Amino acid sequence: MNKKMGYAWHLRHKMAEHDIFHTSDLVPLLAERGIALSREHVYRLVTSPPQRLSMDTLVALCDILECTPNDLIEPKIVNETIRKAASDRSAPTPLRRTTIRRPQH
Repeated sequence: MNKKMGYAWHLRHKMAEHDIFHTSDLVPLLAERGIALSREHVYRLVTSPPQRLSMDTLVALCDILECTPNDLIEPKIVNETIRKAASDRSAPTPLRRTTIRRPQH
């Protein structure tokens, strides 16, 4: 069985719970914790799920938002392939025959 994992990123929701509605408001809060990110980088961090995130940044966000990593990151199964049992053999789809006709000259 193969699973493709993904995740939901809840940073914007957690920010709203703490009355932080502008992404630029996070910049000084992160800087207070030693995380220097540009406004553009913070904007991308808030508006789209990050592919890479340093542990320092994650810990700073958790401190700012008084939450745990589990509150920010929700693992999800995106695609799951289920193996078919050997006895679960369905009849093959019948072939359809087609006729190709040449245009009349």
